[in-house]
Amino acid sequence: MRRILLATVAATSLVLAGCGGSSDSGGGGLDDVKVSSAKTPKVTVDKGFKVTKTETRVLKKGGGEKVASGDSLKISLAGVNGTTGKQFDSTYATGKPVTFTVSDGMLPGFVKGLVGQKIGSRILVAIPPKEGFGDAGQPSYNIKKGDTMVFLFDLVAKIPDEVTGTSKKLPSDLPQLKLDANKHPVSFTKTKTMDKKKTKESTDVVIQGKGPEVKSGQTLTVQYVGQVYPTGTVFDESWSKQPTSFQIGGDGLIKCWNDTLIGQKVGSRVVIVCPADKAYGDKPPAGSKIGKGDTLIFAVDLLDAS
Repeated sequence: MRRILLATVAATSLVLAGCGGSSDSGGGGLDDVKVSSAKTPKVTVDKGFKVTKTETRVLKKGGGEKVASGDSLKISLAGVNGTTGKQFDSTYATGKPVTFTVSDGMLPGFVKGLVGQKIGSRILVAIPPKEGFGDAGQPSYNIKKGDTMVFLFDLVAKIPDEVTGTSKKLPSDLPQLKLDANKHPVSFTKTKTMDKKKTKESTDVVIQGKGPEVKSGQTLTVQYVGQVYPTGTVFDESWSKQPTSFQIGGDGLIKCWNDTLIGQKVGSRVVIVCPADKAYGDKPPAGSKIGKGDTLIFAVDLLDAS
């Protein structure tokens, strides 16, 4: 099941910046919301609960870094509809936090509730419609016009922005990796000894991470740049935007990524050559800069797997 934090980003856009407000619910606001101490916590909200601006209540203050806009986070959550008092989403039962980036593409109420909070904290956030889904609501979660949403968030961890470590040189038969001033990969450049007709899948670790090995089925968070091999057009990258998360081992990825990233260690930078038969073959994505039969080369920073 796609959780609300992810589903809304894909649909109408889900969380954004600031920190807390006061409640206009007519009672004690979030002070009246009860949270059990169970491993799968129950959030009890009286029917008809409303706020007119985002309100945040810290139940437990963590000792980690403060959350800033642009941070990628791992969060456990439960969501309750204030109008009905019914829970519409929870990650606690599975024990798998969601991963997302706090950005302008999210609902304003989420960022207002999260920015400035410390990693390790447990917080309640009440979000009014104007800072949530507005008049459109969110039918897939039975959230209607006028419904206030109440969320319990456990801020599990902040995901690193990049991998760090000593870089190794790529083999001489590959184009060399070009870095910007921040040492972020931006493209691959021509060398005299590179193989212009390389057609076999290959993997080279240029920064060796020390984290756990990536397993099939995990949610993988990465930064990457992809280029037509050997020194063609850069057709996609995440560094100018934000890290991207996806399930590794699934059908949503080109075969080459599943072949090469599973088993690599988190914290690594991996360079992958993907021949056409392990990438898009004769059916490249519509409107992309990838041509039929193109071999591709990627630099991928493995930031997190969970």
